[in-house]
Amino acid sequence: MTAQVEVGRGGAGGRARYLIDGRRVTVADLVEAGLVQAGAKLRFTRNRIGEIHQATITEQGRIRLDSDGEEFRSPSRAAMVAAGMRAVDGWRVWLVVDQDRLLDAVRQELLDQAISEGDRPHRDTARPSVHERLRQARQRAEAREPERVTVRELLTYWGAEDRGDQVSQIEADLANHGLVTSPSFRAVTLDTVVALTVPPDGAEGSLTAEGAGGDDIRIVDEDEGDDDLNVRLTVGNLSPLAGVEFVKPDGALVEAITKMTLNDYSQLAVLNGTRNLRGAVTWRSIARALQRKPDASVADAIDPQVEVVSYDRDLFEILPVLQKRDFVFVLDETKAIKGIVTTADVAHRYGEMATPFFQLGELDQTLRWVLRRNFDIDTVRSICGRPTTSFERLTIGDYQRVLEHDAMWRRLGWPLDRATFIARLNEIRAIRNKIMHFHPDPIPEDAVDKLRMFNRLLRDYRGPT
Repeated sequence: MTAQVEVGRGGAGGRARYLIDGRRVTVADLVEAGLVQAGAKLRFTRNRIGEIHQATITEQGRIRLDSDGEEFRSPSRAAMVAAGMRAVDGWRVWLVVDQDRLLDAVRQELLDQAISEGDRPHRDTARPSVHERLRQARQRAEAREPERVTVRELLTYWGAEDRGDQVSQIEADLANHGLVTSPSFRAVTLDTVVALTVPPDGAEGSLTAEGAGGDDIRIVDEDEGDDDLNVRLTVGNLSPLAGVEFVKPDGALVEAITKMTLNDYSQLAVLNGTRNLRGAVTWRSIARALQRKPDASVADAIDPQVEVVSYDRDLFEILPVLQKRDFVFVLDETKAIKGIVTTADVAHRYGEMATPFFQLGELDQTLRWVLRRNFDIDTVRSICGRPTTSFERLTIGDYQRVLEHDAMWRRLGWPLDRATFIARLNEIRAIRNKIMHFHPDPIPEDAVDKLRMFNRLLRDYRGPT
């Protein structure tokens, strides 16, 4: 999906070739495109404390700090080390002195030129559309009116249905346009609404060409690497962060009982505002309160011993808490109580994840058993076209090659249409590849149904065991 783009600039170097799709733009790309020159001076001004940091762009496109000569590929890392800050968006603080504009503005020019090149066809015709959408989203974010979409809607910009193989490209495109999602689109459900904003959530709107307006400008991750490995399952992947049903501390207990009964809840938050959690009422705490006091109120039934976790917390880390408490309340990126995760939610989710694995395991063992029973390994090896030494080493692709072979199919004697059978097996091969490339989104129900029904068919025709 990577597209090669040429951008022409004057100078002895002529036209420069480089890749921008699928990874983050680097300062080296700007140098190669002729948009900044090796030796160009950079300045990072911290107005609040009257501090100025200087750096130079090297011929290799690295940033060399004038203070100690240390070099960095990442503008953010260079700014962090120069200023002794925990994190900072280097693209939006380093000023290219001779151009009187930020590195970020140069990066945007690079993207604009790459997309507008009309003399080179793009392999991916959707790229200009993605670029334009993100450019407009950046304008809205800087105007403090960030675009808000569900994660599912966001993925459609890239023609994706889930957070699969394209996640790295999506993050690179967002980063290249100076955007992040709030909350992180990786750590929530597909139906959670996220804002496309400049990090952190509009706080950099005061940045100008003269430097940073503040000293605590944070970013979600630095841009030192091309790929951000993230295979975690988070608490937010189970909670849509759409708010929680609650009662107030001075409410009537019958209100809590009614809400819990209507919604089949085992617990209910007790809130005085979205950030003032007083505890929870549970069926157990209600029973104890009524035992002590027949006319008990919500205040009498509050269990203050509750656990609160951030939406981006690793789910595995809170499993012991869930085992002990049965539920946790979930904070969104603003530290408001916006979700709840229960042991039932976790059991359901792990069931969603485990079911396709077990179905694939049954399918694999059944097809291997069918081939071993009906064919010898030498014949199978000749059809597979690779040095297969045993039936245990066969893949779904091998099963497909053997079963679509006319003579082998006739030998099975199954009263089935071979083309239809092989077409479904090919679909299952694609499903298998998707499952094995772990990501936080559940496998679609229709895919699980295909596995179940295929296994059911195999049970009917495999023969006696």
